[in-house]
Amino acid sequence: MAVEMLSYIERNTPIHRLTGVTKLVCFILWSFAAMLTYDTRILLFLFVLGIAIFIVSKIKLREISFVLLFILVFLLLNNAAIYLFSPQEGVKIYGSSTVIADFFGRYNLTLEQLFYQFNITLKYFTVIPVALLFIVTTNPSEFAASLNKIGVSYRISYAVALALRYIPDVQRDYESIALSQQARGIDMSKNEKLFKRLKNAASIIIPLILSSLDKIETISNAMELRGFGKNNKRTWYSARAFQTGDYLTLIVFTLILIVSLVVTFYDGSRFYNPFV
Repeated sequence: MAVEMLSYIERNTPIHRLTGVTKLVCFILWSFAAMLTYDTRILLFLFVLGIAIFIVSKIKLREISFVLLFILVFLLLNNAAIYLFSPQEGVKIYGSSTVIADFFGRYNLTLEQLFYQFNITLKYFTVIPVALLFIVTTNPSEFAASLNKIGVSYRISYAVALALRYIPDVQRDYESIALSQQARGIDMSKNEKLFKRLKNAASIIIPLILSSLDKIETISNAMELRGFGKNNKRTWYSARAFQTGDYLTLIVFTLILIVSLVVTFYDGSRFYNPFV
């Protein structure tokens, strides 16, 4: 059986012991710090810190390798699109042009463009691993209880928990349907041409969508029969109180955001310019 992607992975680490809301707030602060800046120094610091957090969490790379590979492909396509539609963006931002290679028209390769796209890539490598870490280290039931504790409606909180729990279910359904279709002679391997493989993928996606809709209806009916949503409050089996580690973590991440904003905007620009 393949390792389930993006499902809760239980470990005994300081990251796992934090409450779900603490991790959510820290992730939001982290995202703001990374997305509001183009200062390479800040992004490199966050990238290294993110790797350190990943190590502390004891999550193995192979456990999320499929998702990381998918994101890497998307990142390469994104970088190609940036250069295709705006090959001089770096020149406009940094106010200089250091040409490495000439192609045709406005398409030349400059250090400024490479540096700009390096920062874009660094943003992805800074935010996405932490986002994945938030998902795989957060127990959906405990996260729902934490959200409800800070004032979010328990109906919304429970819907979030169901969504997180449904991710591995979709993967299991995909694997089952794919194996069934392959048993019927539909080839999804590299032996087939790309267009044929894409066409064959439709034979998996459509049953997957129908299966998902059927499960949603089943869950909705079960919750309705049990009277879910009729009362104003509910109790939570997995509820946990904030600990000292939660408060300290929130303080540290708030300071990271503040320092990031100060360093980024102290001269009135979001961009660190090494070409001046």
